[in-house]
Amino acid sequence: MPARDRSLLRHYTVDVDVWRRILVSLCLLIGVSALAAADRPQIICYGDSITAGYGLNAGQAYPDALQRGLDQRGYSYRVSNMGTSGATTKDAVANVGAVIKANPAVVIVEFGGNDGLRGLPLDQTRKNLDALLTALEGAHIKVLLAGITLPPNYGSDYISAFDKVFRDMAAKHHTAFVPMIYKDLVNVPGAIQEDGIHPTAKGSLIIAETLLPVLKPLLRK
Repeated sequence: MPARDRSLLRHYTVDVDVWRRILVSLCLLIGVSALAAADRPQIICYGDSITAGYGLNAGQAYPDALQRGLDQRGYSYRVSNMGTSGATTKDAVANVGAVIKANPAVVIVEFGGNDGLRGLPLDQTRKNLDALLTALEGAHIKVLLAGITLPPNYGSDYISAFDKVFRDMAAKHHTAFVPMIYKDLVNVPGAIQEDGIHPTAKGSLIIAETLLPVLKPLLRK
């Protein structure tokens, strides 16, 4: 082989070797990062369409904003979104086993809105929330209960009784509690989608900021 060709071959071999090492290093870094994320204690946001991010793009739901907020504040937790659009408290009880199996450190419970919007019996909502919180409590999982209220057209008596369900459950189970998850966004322009129910990306960020002060005492740095 001519000397010039041997020189080109050596350069090619060196270049391939360098790129191979770079690729291996990148793969190792990605693997380490993934393992580090998996090792972090988990916070599960367990709820309905508000949690799931109905009508939003990926990364715009409040659990995503919560993850960013925790990262910025130095809390090493992994936030998982287990929201299901249309889910009721009955669905929450039916699927709580999957939440417990994931072994989270904290669960943010956000259910009840669909019960209220459908006019379901409040005794049933109360019973379901009680069962849900009892199951999480029995698994020694910390809980933040996020309440929601209903539009004014449902009538003051029904709304008052509906809101009381959340207060009673929080008191009975001694959970961390945000009585109204929308309390800081109701009068903020652009925080609610056109359907008048679901938060926008801006609204989801506000929800995360509303939850953080109540969530932080359940966490460790």
